[in-house]
Amino acid sequence: MKSMLPAAAAMALALSLAAPSTAHADTLKMQVRREQSQTMPTRGMSMAQVEKRFGAPSAKLPTRGGGSKYQPPINRWVYPGYVVYFERSTVIHSVLDAPSGEKPYAP
Repeated sequence: MKSMLPAAAAMALALSLAAPSTAHADTLKMQVRREQSQTMPTRGMSMAQVEKRFGAPSAKLPTRGGGSKYQPPINRWVYPGYVVYFERSTVIHSVLDAPSGEKPYAP
């Protein structure tokens, strides 16, 4: 009976650690679905194309990186509900604002 106690404790621990991962994965899937249903700039668009199609951003955040050829400048434009990330002047990703008031970017 004593030898079953550590096994039961290990099983309980494994199950308790697995539950948050599943919840996080479901949250991530929901976020991806929201992003796919939203009309946002797509990878490969130029800054000019984004501004022409979506209008001027509400804010252009300071450029990050650009210190070397291995760290290209990353530009971030804030639109209502999402942020567009550019490598130099080309879109690399558009991200919806984080739920529950979290900010996905630092000004």
